[in-house]
Amino acid sequence: MTVPKRRVLVAGATGRQGGAIARGLLRDGHTVRALTRNPSSPAAVALADLGASVVAGDLNDPTSLVDAVQGVDTVVLVSTPYEEGPEAEIRQGTALVDAARSAEVEHFVFNSVASANLETGVAHFDSKGVIEGHLEATGMPYTIVAPSAFVDDWLTDPEALADLKGGHLSMAMTPTRELQQISIAEVAAVSVVVAEQREPFLGERIELASDSISGGEMAKIISQVSGLDIEYNELSAAQVQEFMGDDLATMFTWFETTGFHVEVEALQQRFPTVGWTTFEQWAQAQDWSALESDAA
Repeated sequence: MTVPKRRVLVAGATGRQGGAIARGLLRDGHTVRALTRNPSSPAAVALADLGASVVAGDLNDPTSLVDAVQGVDTVVLVSTPYEEGPEAEIRQGTALVDAARSAEVEHFVFNSVASANLETGVAHFDSKGVIEGHLEATGMPYTIVAPSAFVDDWLTDPEALADLKGGHLSMAMTPTRELQQISIAEVAAVSVVVAEQREPFLGERIELASDSISGGEMAKIISQVSGLDIEYNELSAAQVQEFMGDDLATMFTWFETTGFHVEVEALQQRFPTVGWTTFEQWAQAQDWSALESDAA
């Protein structure tokens, strides 16, 4: 099948998820415009070297978004609550949606989170749910890509990595309670397919996960692939609240009592070109040497 070449604005292109999407689009020959507050940042320069057009813009400045969306047919938004909070995320996301609608963009892809449409009570889920609702209400053609937990966080989140270096994998969940997860590479691959092919996915909310596995099993697998003794450590909600705050404490309570419910098999059949992996396959492909050096 011949895929039309798209002109895509990626907002959040200097982050891990947005950057992976931008690189995938460039690899497939699409024209990519990377929106960033700092065009001279290493991540922005790296995208420019790959052929992206890096444009200065700020999601907090709606006027800068008017120029950013001109001339593109697709907008991909990867938003974050971690810089300025969930309320700011809502304000920023809706501003880009409104700019895209005014520019009559043909397709808006919002990378949200699984279950964000269910009013979970998890602040950084619900903020994305508000953006989803605003996007749907505009009548603009859209697709929502909604990943579950990121497996990559075990190696990239500083607190999780420090915990593993200390010989523990810690969550506020019982050892046998499973958590659906997915890699950023898989999310990016699905997002690229959605942006490229567009029509089959219009108006859809596509939830993503590649595996479902318990904390106890994860600790065993990381022990096997790293050669170190990693034990599962069950935290209490109070511990999470004390050290990580109310939002993450609420999230882990929700993981334990409700959790994601992605239909993994059906998803993988629908997107057969994505390099789907289990947690074990992902772990086997990672470099765990950082744990070894600290353990020595």
